[in-house]
Amino acid sequence: MKTQFNIGNLEFSKPIVQGGMGIGVSLSNLAGHVSKLGGLGVLSAVEMGSDYPDYKKNPKLANRQAMTDHFKRAKTISGNRPIGINIMVALTQYEQLVKDAVQTGYDIIFAGAGLPLTLPELTRNSLTRIAPIISSKRVAKLILKHWWRHYEVAPDAIVLEGPLAGGHLGFKTEDLTPERLAEQALPALIPGVLEEIKPYEDLVGRHIPLIAGGGITTAADVRETLAAGADAVQIGSRFVTTDECDASQAFKEAMVKATKADIEIIVSPAGLPGRAIHNRFLEEVKAGLRHPKNCPINCIKSCDYKTAPYCIGLALIAGRKGDLDNGYVFSGANAYKISEITTVEALMNELTSELG
Repeated sequence: MKTQFNIGNLEFSKPIVQGGMGIGVSLSNLAGHVSKLGGLGVLSAVEMGSDYPDYKKNPKLANRQAMTDHFKRAKTISGNRPIGINIMVALTQYEQLVKDAVQTGYDIIFAGAGLPLTLPELTRNSLTRIAPIISSKRVAKLILKHWWRHYEVAPDAIVLEGPLAGGHLGFKTEDLTPERLAEQALPALIPGVLEEIKPYEDLVGRHIPLIAGGGITTAADVRETLAAGADAVQIGSRFVTTDECDASQAFKEAMVKATKADIEIIVSPAGLPGRAIHNRFLEEVKAGLRHPKNCPINCIKSCDYKTAPYCIGLALIAGRKGDLDNGYVFSGANAYKISEITTVEALMNELTSELG
């Protein structure tokens, strides 16, 4: 089984894409080291500047500066290897963030948490590659058809996120029951998406790689996913529990300590279901004790602080810093299988150990 893959002329010696995780979980240190070791490191554009001294005064300016600073640092760490960025369509500043990422020089933009229908227009005449994040054959068909009809553009890659992923999910809550999850195993979703991709490969005369993720935790998971037809896998939670991850030690330890029963589906102020590790903060959210008094960040288009159960921006910032009394940890469904904090190098070697 092959261990390398390409996105256009971008070459990777390991078929591993590290999922972009906000707020500040996957920044330059994690992404840079993943790319250095042959995978594709991906930053998250969500409130990248939350650690900057002037963030509270001018979050937009801090975020724009952080986008440039972390890109440069990731490039330095990686030895100038490709670096990607995940930009959620649901973000208030989505269009501007895409333009900023192009201007900064990111090699590829991943866009999900909504339909990135205008992404080809926002990146037109640039060298930045574009990859929508989809959850089903149906969504793949919709985006491929729209991009070709309106822009005569096909994706440089597609990411298929199955229902076992962490963070915001592209599934309805009723599709996340144990019974439905069993019917939607990631390998079973891959052939249908490949069917939708094939006609557009013929149109543009090139391969459109499929990257599949959601719940991938072990070397066996990697092997099974690639055997089902994916070119590479996307992994998030396993990279959280590495020394190089940009989150706090307490954040990492919360994932290591989590049991299967701790991982739950929550309702996000973004209007999407999410998967997170149960804690007291989330109990208080359910009890209606975390209603925001204002909107200090304005990060999500669909979030209205007057009706939101809590401020997701502040909660994720607090969680990443280790303040789990005022925040929480997003995680994949299989994060309970993680037993230790390791290094990116050891993890990459472990994940690819069954590929020959």
